[in-house]
Amino acid sequence: MTPELAYFLKINVGIIVFYIFYRLFFYKDTFFHWRRTALLCFLGVSLFYPMLNLQEWVKAHEPMVVIADLYATTLLPEVVFEETITPTHTNWQEFATNSLSIIYFCGVILLFIRFIMQLTSIILLRIQCKVTEIQGVRVQILNKASGPFSFFHWIFVHPESHTQEELAEILTHEQTHAHQLHSADIMFSELICIACWFNPFIWLMKREIRNNLEYMADQRVLQTGYDYKVYQYHLLGLAHNKAAATLYNSFNVLPLKNRIKMMNKKRTKEIGRTKYLLFLPLAALLLIISNIEAVARTTKNFTREVIQTVEKSTEQVTKAVGQIPEQATVEEVTIPKEIPADIDITDKDPSAIMQKVNTEDDDDIFDVVEEMPVFPGGQTGLMEFIAKNLRYPVKAQKEGIQGRVIARFIVEKDGSVSNLAVARRSASSELDAEAIRVLSTMPKWTPGKQRGKEVRVKYTVPIAFKLSGPEVEEIKDSKLMEVVVVGYAPKDDVITPEVVLESAEIMPKYPGGASGLMSYLARNIKYPFDAQQSKTQGRVVIQMIVNKDGHVINPKVIQSVSPSLDAEAIRVVMGMPRWEPGKNDGQTVAVQYTLPITFKLQQ
Repeated sequence: MTPELAYFLKINVGIIVFYIFYRLFFYKDTFFHWRRTALLCFLGVSLFYPMLNLQEWVKAHEPMVVIADLYATTLLPEVVFEETITPTHTNWQEFATNSLSIIYFCGVILLFIRFIMQLTSIILLRIQCKVTEIQGVRVQILNKASGPFSFFHWIFVHPESHTQEELAEILTHEQTHAHQLHSADIMFSELICIACWFNPFIWLMKREIRNNLEYMADQRVLQTGYDYKVYQYHLLGLAHNKAAATLYNSFNVLPLKNRIKMMNKKRTKEIGRTKYLLFLPLAALLLIISNIEAVARTTKNFTREVIQTVEKSTEQVTKAVGQIPEQATVEEVTIPKEIPADIDITDKDPSAIMQKVNTEDDDDIFDVVEEMPVFPGGQTGLMEFIAKNLRYPVKAQKEGIQGRVIARFIVEKDGSVSNLAVARRSASSELDAEAIRVLSTMPKWTPGKQRGKEVRVKYTVPIAFKLSGPEVEEIKDSKLMEVVVVGYAPKDDVITPEVVLESAEIMPKYPGGASGLMSYLARNIKYPFDAQQSKTQGRVVIQMIVNKDGHVINPKVIQSVSPSLDAEAIRVVMGMPRWEPGKNDGQTVAVQYTLPITFKLQQ
């Protein structure tokens, strides 16, 4: 589930909870001004509570940590993403998801068009109407008989249709709407209703907001001194008039039965106002529940790592214990049971993968096709792209490491690149990772074709890393066209780079904290195809630097498993968004960061 979808669902859950709460406690009282505030707060809190992050507060309160631990161990499923090579049946799911998305956005568009049309009709009516004063009130004179209504400070009325006494009641009613800006409530609820149109509770909530505004205006008329029976008869006389739009406050837009019942209802005792305070603990509870899964995941997956890290760390790192949860290890990042691979695998035995590849199917992967994939600009464009973007790793230069990286990937039917992997181990994981990093940023290709149809095609690119200098051996020629990246062997007078700290007063923080980092890795890591075939698994430990700008730079493998797993870990790390940089004495600093990632195949 994407963060956007989770946020949207939480909004609708909040609306449902608050509407039920409203019906249970406030529906029958006569505190109309309090009800107005409560109804607007219900919508406002529903919009904003999913964005509030309580994880740091929870960690600072032991009872909350205990609750999160209990939730994690009893209700929360294991946060272990394992590779299970099972059939993938996502086509119907994608179709259903896409269909629902289309239906939803069509509904939003239609309702928004209706909203704009209603707004436009009111503005046009305002332009057409003559403005005058009646009983000291500025009004817009309707050209034909119609029910009175208001929109913000515009009051529309047809004077010839009413007696002077009726006009006085109408103007008092509509002035209440205008002075208290009731139209703002209607516009706000209307926009939220458009966004959440599929939720029946938002329609009910919108209706209650409109009802309550009419109750407030009716109450004001009666408080002014008009006889309530005469006023009710006047309302009955206007009941036949129907409103042409729904954005304004209409004098007779609501079912009169409810309005008359509320006017005749005995006033609620003042002590009843205290029940509105129940809104505060309900909002707090909703906020905590909204955060508790993320808190539980963070507690479950990182507390053990924090303890282990503190026990093994040096005194310098121990001082930064308050920041350790943000740099905890990702213990079991592998791949979800529904693997996001592009091959439809049906056998748990990885050896069955190649059998599936060789079958005649829409997802066949070809080695050679009638029309091979073409990089924008052709082979020359590919070589120029790699040469322009590839950087010789600094560590490899210092250690005099050179060699050839053979990278392979699949050009998909839409021209995108997938299943990037190192086909042959080079002399250094840094060289492998740099090759994968650059290839992962390639633009879309022109896909290959077989019998006139786009197909998936395997592609291999050799990249040679070569250090200049007479003492360095030449790399043997390759039969394949390849890019040669030349680096210069370092001398003694190399300029020292910026200072990189092992720890800081405020450690670097990934957007969304530890749980955000976990979520990013789980979404983006793909188990390399060749590692599945060879049943390779293990822990890759990446060391990187979060610089002063929050960018992740110089990732390197300090504990290797295999070239493809190393390269996949580096690829995902290089794709991270900007972090919040570390700080010392209020100044941003570059900080070294270590991230272990475990790849695991389910047996």
